[in-house]
Amino acid sequence: MAEYSIDLQWKSGGEPLQPGKYSTNHRVDFGNGMKATMTSAPDYGGDPKYANPEQAMAAALSSCHMMTFLALAAKSRWPVVSYNDEAVASLGKLPDGRTKVGSITLHPAIGFAEGFEVSHADIEAMHDRAHRYCFVANALDLEMKVVVR
Repeated sequence: MAEYSIDLQWKSGGEPLQPGKYSTNHRVDFGNGMKATMTSAPDYGGDPKYANPEQAMAAALSSCHMMTFLALAAKSRWPVVSYNDEAVASLGKLPDGRTKVGSITLHPAIGFAEGFEVSHADIEAMHDRAHRYCFVANALDLEMKVVVR
């Protein structure tokens, strides 16, 4: 099977590590020249101008779902011309009280070539198939919903 890696780097900035008094900003190098600064969510002291892991998880699921949907739509000869999504990751609690990403809801809107029509039920069925075949969705133990716009 294939492997995909990143390189994550964090530095203290010279200050002693103390609860609530350190930066969570860090760099992620994706190995292809793309780098991103990330941090914790603002609710946990992160800098709101950078992405956080919860957003990255929503982005990974949304992206994988879209690519799977497009592959299935291409096989079905659906003339998709646009795909937009607003993915929302929501925190929840495990039975023992620990916090987790409890759900991710996707809100995809699909645009088709002029003159092409497909029923809402067929679009929902295609999203269901995309969810079942999405590598990231298959790796996550959380509630995932697709609300077709």
